[in-house]
Amino acid sequence: MGCGAAGYGAVRGPPGPRGGEAGASQRAGLQREVPSNCIKTSKYNIITFLPVNLFEQFQEVANTYFLFLLILQLIPQISSLSWFTTIVPLVLVLTITAVKDATDDYFRHKSDNQVNNRQSQVLISGVLRQEQWMNVRVGDIIKLENNQFVAADLLLLSSSEPHGLCYIETAELDGETNMKVRQAIPVTSELGDTSKLAQFDGEVICEPPNNKLDKFGGTLYWKENKYPLSNQNMLLRGCVLRNTEWCFGLVIFAGPDTKLMQNSGRTKFKRTSIDRLMNTLVLWIFGFLVCMGVILAIGNAIWEHEVGVCFQIYLPWDEGVHSAFFSGFLSFWSYIIILNTVVPISLYVSVEVIRLGHSYFINWDKKMYCAKRRTPAEARTTTLNEELGQVEYIFSDKTGTLTQNIMVFSKCSVNARSYGDVQDMLGHKAELGERPEPVDFSFNPLADPRFQFWDPSLLEAIKLGDPHVHEFFRLLSLCHTVMSEEKSEGELYYKAQSPDEGALVTAARNFGFVFRSRTPKTITVHELGRAITYQLLAILDFNNIRKRMSVIVRSPEGKIRLYCKGADTILLERLHPINQDLTNVTTDHLNEYAGEGLRTLVLAYKDLEESYYEEWSERLHRASSAHEAREDRLAQLYDEVEHDMMLLGATAIEDKLQQGVPETIAILTLANIKIWVLTGDKQETAVNIGYSCKMLTDDMTEVFVITGHTVLEVREELRKAREKMMDASRSMSNGFSYQEKLSSSKLTSVLEAIAGEYALVINGHSLAHALEADMEVEFLETACACKAVICCRVTPLQKAQVVELVKKYKKAVTLAIGDGANDVSMIKTAHIGVGISGQEGIQAVLASDYSFSQFKFLQRLLLVHGRWSYLRMCKFLCYFFYKNFAFTMVHFWFGFFCGFSAQTVYDQYFITLYNIVYTSLPVLAMGVFDQDVPEQRSMEYPKLYEPGQLNLLFNKREFFICIAQGIYTSVLMFFIPYGVFADATRDDGAQLADYQSFAVTVATSLVIVVSVQIGLDTGFWTAINHFFIWGSLAAYFAILFAMHSDGLFQMFPNQFRFVGNAQNTLAQPTVWLTIALTTVVCIMPVVAFRFLKLDLKPELSDTVRYTQLVRKKQKTQHRCMRRAGRVGSRRSGYAFSHQEGFGELIMSGKNMRLSSLALSSFTARPSTGWIETLRKKKGSDSSTAGSPSSAASKALKV
Repeated sequence: MGCGAAGYGAVRGPPGPRGGEAGASQRAGLQREVPSNCIKTSKYNIITFLPVNLFEQFQEVANTYFLFLLILQLIPQISSLSWFTTIVPLVLVLTITAVKDATDDYFRHKSDNQVNNRQSQVLISGVLRQEQWMNVRVGDIIKLENNQFVAADLLLLSSSEPHGLCYIETAELDGETNMKVRQAIPVTSELGDTSKLAQFDGEVICEPPNNKLDKFGGTLYWKENKYPLSNQNMLLRGCVLRNTEWCFGLVIFAGPDTKLMQNSGRTKFKRTSIDRLMNTLVLWIFGFLVCMGVILAIGNAIWEHEVGVCFQIYLPWDEGVHSAFFSGFLSFWSYIIILNTVVPISLYVSVEVIRLGHSYFINWDKKMYCAKRRTPAEARTTTLNEELGQVEYIFSDKTGTLTQNIMVFSKCSVNARSYGDVQDMLGHKAELGERPEPVDFSFNPLADPRFQFWDPSLLEAIKLGDPHVHEFFRLLSLCHTVMSEEKSEGELYYKAQSPDEGALVTAARNFGFVFRSRTPKTITVHELGRAITYQLLAILDFNNIRKRMSVIVRSPEGKIRLYCKGADTILLERLHPINQDLTNVTTDHLNEYAGEGLRTLVLAYKDLEESYYEEWSERLHRASSAHEAREDRLAQLYDEVEHDMMLLGATAIEDKLQQGVPETIAILTLANIKIWVLTGDKQETAVNIGYSCKMLTDDMTEVFVITGHTVLEVREELRKAREKMMDASRSMSNGFSYQEKLSSSKLTSVLEAIAGEYALVINGHSLAHALEADMEVEFLETACACKAVICCRVTPLQKAQVVELVKKYKKAVTLAIGDGANDVSMIKTAHIGVGISGQEGIQAVLASDYSFSQFKFLQRLLLVHGRWSYLRMCKFLCYFFYKNFAFTMVHFWFGFFCGFSAQTVYDQYFITLYNIVYTSLPVLAMGVFDQDVPEQRSMEYPKLYEPGQLNLLFNKREFFICIAQGIYTSVLMFFIPYGVFADATRDDGAQLADYQSFAVTVATSLVIVVSVQIGLDTGFWTAINHFFIWGSLAAYFAILFAMHSDGLFQMFPNQFRFVGNAQNTLAQPTVWLTIALTTVVCIMPVVAFRFLKLDLKPELSDTVRYTQLVRKKQKTQHRCMRRAGRVGSRRSGYAFSHQEGFGELIMSGKNMRLSSLALSSFTARPSTGWIETLRKKKGSDSSTAGSPSSAASKALKV
């Protein structure tokens, strides 16, 4: 694609063999290479894998450190250990990591190939040919058919629908399943066949590739004219063509330039807080290692100068050593090699193995498997499991994540009576589990079988001819912008621009007021089986300022009536005063519906005089034709006619939440996790869902709404919110001071310790100002003081910025969860990204670290898997550092007794096998299987999650305690045998003290002590734990006796010189008494400390375990909780996801097929049988059971 003068790209259509030519325009001497449509998310290929992977691995400080040690061990003058003690574990680590990376990249290659090899129809030399997606180029014209994915970002040229319209589903991009409309520009909409398209030679100058999903700017130059292009003319990669037989499009952006891939962003390498702490600790340990090396080197230089010089005759210095100082220098490097086991490379191998095990537990968890979608949970990374146990902030998308984006007509209020509450035989409100069979609509041949309603009294009112109920449903069947399609007799398909409208029109359809068809000037409705055609005089379209829409229709009798539906806050003020009593009752119903989290609309009507309408219509026509202030003049006329209306009632729609969302949010909140909702939806919809899922409650002290349009307005609103919180907190504290909450973050505010519960709702335009550098801290301070935060109308970039802001200042672990391409940047920015799988969209899953099909599984992922992973990793690290300091520091003490000669206490085989064989498996078993409390208790007691958030189980303090215990153990491990051996004798009277016997005794004591210690640390015993612990002890003795056997000596006389030493040493009672004494002295203080801590200051997990033991034989008592009635102040439940512009589209007739303009095809269809059936069934409905095919009502048929 050639670059234009302002960085714009140029795309030229046919002629050409492939129908298009890219980069034909090169202005200002600038040129940009056009990418192919091939996408690549993999990192390696066969040639680059080895060098690139090794380069990446040696960027790890630990791997470079061990490579450095290996090089030192190859120098004979300073090496006191064989090179294989380091190279074997180093190669093992590099190999395991390389295999894991290769496996991950293989699946990325597989996914890329699957997408790149999809087929598409490309116009080549005037003929449509099948081409793989990877071969599609910028400038190609491609044909899409119904239900096909869009291969690249296309300019819509023409379609099978009238006026170049087409319908798309954007679930892959934004997680929304409702259809959206796109339209070709008029000049290309007639290019419906390949011969005309082959002659299309227009040129598109457009903006450079970017990640803005809702914006596009460009110009089409064709036939010496230019035509502006917008997002309404574009089909983006990842969309699916729906309800449109075919369409043609010109490829504008391909491959990595498409908006879908631009939103994917660059994958960031994520590290856990424990990893970062480990890097710090490794540096500290290395510093400690250097200090020990310096001390021992100085000791060697002094000893050689004072004592060693006297023994030069039979203890000469090595070749090349000419002074005590140089001997000390060489000794320093020798001790660095010997003491390096304080951080063995096996630590990193073990960490990777444990994380892999935790990942498999997530993948295998049947309780996180969705049978309906056949989708298991998946850990897409193995490096972040323990971070799941430390999450403090969750950032969630709304549509498709918290909700199913399915609207269900739930309740309504008509003429001061509420319908929708199910009642039992005594007339009382039935409980949730006591629902009878749904209302039977089987007598209605045009009913949607998926629609369900449980209150039969509403249908009774229809049958009894209640005029108010009839008018209520007549309004719902007329006041909308839904399109109807009837492919076969009686089988209606509604194309609704929003799921809200689809739900309302479907409800009217089932209750007997069936919207059948429309033309630009008429609407045909079947009212209780009778076809009636209304003349459509005007549509007063919906927008976010009006918050209402109206239609003006003329009935067959000639009566002109305005029907209006909209927000209660808007419509209730526009009613005629005569409605006051009805308004009061309806308002109570609205309060009740809003308290249940339902989305409400108020319905009203107004009769218009013919003369007034004619005069008003003339003014409307003039305003529509005005060139200046057109929108303002239209709004004024709309406002004039929508006054003094008569109230009909209200509707309550349930925006169906994902199963278990309110319970999950409640439990996560109890675990001290703050949940922020970041959504592209408008404020009313997001707030409504906030109440539905119990993030917002009427018991909250206050919900702050930030809607400022300027920096000053936003700053002032935030300041007022903070002042209110502070004032309320002072009044509640009654004059007593309250402590400021301690926080590890930079931002520590007294606001975080305030009394009362608050919530913050902020719009996208306000958020843009709040995220500016000089205001971001104020915004974060205010938001963090609130229990819930909802950000509405936010862009994908703003989602990522909010997450980055919390990461920057709070230093807390963040988790982002979403299901669409607009969530990808947020998912990649957060410490942990979770994708909702099983929907149409997969972009969020591909970018995520973990995926599952329902939001409710987040509770189990964090409170069970996350908490256990953090607990296990912390216990593993504490024990690992302890056992290695206990093992290594013995060499340090021995240095003072061996002339600082870098002689090891243990033989080199024990040093090699200690971390690989003798102590590796028990600690792995604990790191993989350990539990403090069962999974049920983890869910029942969310407060158990808090230690991870506060990082209590492994931090610098715990690290120093571990190494202090290790050093204490090493002191006893060395000096107790040393003291005993000084005067001990064998059974035959010979001196017991020799180097090899001492080495065997210390080594045996060490293996037994660390085995007993891990037995004390293990909280959950399995057969594997028993096998590994006792098996490792057995393996130690088996290998020990084998290495001192005659057989190995005869095969390798230079390697295994000390034949029978182990057998002779361990045959002495004195040695076993020494080992027993060492074990008891090392372990008893630990046992005593833990006993006292458990008795005097138990942790919550200790209390839970004790409670579990006490109640083990008691039956679980279930508490039945009745739903509490709503109390509190008046709150609007209005939410309507409709968009502006459809009214004008319908009135223009652009989205009408020619065949639908002939009304006779519909009005001539009598349905007299239906009304007769209804009359016959009257009175027998209670005994007739309905059998709808699905329990989940859907608003649309697609």
